[in-house]
Parts: sequence; C-alpha cells; structure tokens
Amino acid sequence: MLRLEDVSKRYDTSTALHLTDLVIDEGKTTVLIGPSGCGKSTLLKLMINLIEPDSGKVFFKDTTFSATNILQIRQQMGYVIQDGGLFPHLTARENATMVARDLGWQNHRLETRILELADLTRFPRDGLDRYPAQLSGGQCQRVSLMRALYLDPEILLMDEPLAALDPMVRSDLQEDLKEIFLALKKTVVLVTHDIHEAGFFGDTIVLLREGRIVQQGSMAELLDAPADPFVTRFVKAQHGFSGDR
Repeated sequence: MLRLEDVSKRYDTSTALHLTDLVIDEGKTTVLIGPSGCGKSTLLKLMINLIEPDSGKVFFKDTTFSATNILQIRQQMGYVIQDGGLFPHLTARENATMVARDLGWQNHRLETRILELADLTRFPRDGLDRYPAQLSGGQCQRVSLMRALYLDPEILLMDEPLAALDPMVRSDLQEDLKEIFLALKKTVVLVTHDIHEAGFFGDTIVLLREGRIVQQGSMAELLDAPADPFVTRFVKAQHGFSGDR
C-alpha cells in the first residue's frame, strides 16, 4: 500500500528522520511508536506528503507523489490528527462532509453516507448538527474519524488520535476503533507513544528512536526477541508491560 525508500528529513541542523526504508502492508494495522521527538509523526506526514522528504521517495501503490496527482492520491487517504482538527464554526455534519461537498456530492448521497458513518462510529445522529464546542472530546474524535472515512479511502493515517482523551473515553474509543478496523478491512497506520495501545492495535509495530527504526515486527517479537537493549527498556518503562492489554 505504501513504500518508503531511502527517505530522510531534516529541519535546519536537526535530523528528524535518518535514511529510512519501510513497507506498509495492505489490510494491516501498522503502529509507529517511540519516545517524543523520535520521528514517528514526521514519518506519518511524509506518507501523506504533508511534508516532502529531503531524500528518497514515497510510493503509494507504486506511484510517487507529484504536482499532478497529489490531490487524487490524498483522496484515497484518510487522515486523523491528535485534537481532531475540527473547524469550530462548522457543525459535526459540516466538518465530516466538507471534502465530499467540495467534490460536488449531491445532498442525498451526503446524507446517506453521514448516517452510515455516524452508526459505524457510534456517533449520535442527533449530535450531527452540534458544533465542536458542544461535543465531548471523544465525540469530536469520532467526527474526525467520519471525515477521514467519508470518501472510503484505501488507507487511514492516524496521528495519536486518542492521546488527549481521558482514560475511560480512550478505552471505549480503542474498542470501537478496533471493531471499525476489522469491519472495514482498511490499511491503517497509527502513531502512538503508548505501548499498550500499540499492542492492542498493531499487526506490525515499528519502534523508532532518534529518527531511526530500531525494530519492526509483532509485539511478541519485540518482547521475546528485542533487536536492541533500548527495545526492552522502552517496553518495560511503560508500567511493566507484559503483553497483556
């Protein structure tokens, strides 16, 4: 689905991402994890071409981004950021449907899709005409998810979507997201700093440190066959994580 070859990124004198190769498997959930500043959000932004690499190439289904195809490719990608990124002057319905409206979808199609997604994400239908300030944090993230899924993209990119939520809301949304991923069979790339969340969602976990991939594989592989002492320290530092959710 996505392939990065010799990709790197610098900001002034700081290297955010060293030369990196990575393949994102179709129909699987890949989790990018690591300490703050390790390059995981940079890697995600490179995947959707919000930033351009200083070296290397990013391929979406064997096609690289260009000025002529960037909008077409992005319409096949759903993107969710940490705080939801909702426009405060638009209702939940208007936030979720904005891209489809720009593309000229007719009202009947818009309404059919918004109700379908509200049910899928367990967002109350009577909340669709409320503004973000009238919604809870968890509801705002559900609206952001609806917006990301609206065009039925082939891949869903999520940058710490649950980090700002309180523990109970976060746990409920984790369960719902897992069900949605399984139901839709989407390719998902999710950024988190939480090893428990990585283990819960991830088919493949990519652990980064200081702009480099330290290890990638299943949670069992990180636990049983760490590639570096840092892997063990990182896992154990998070409340003695043992592999159970």
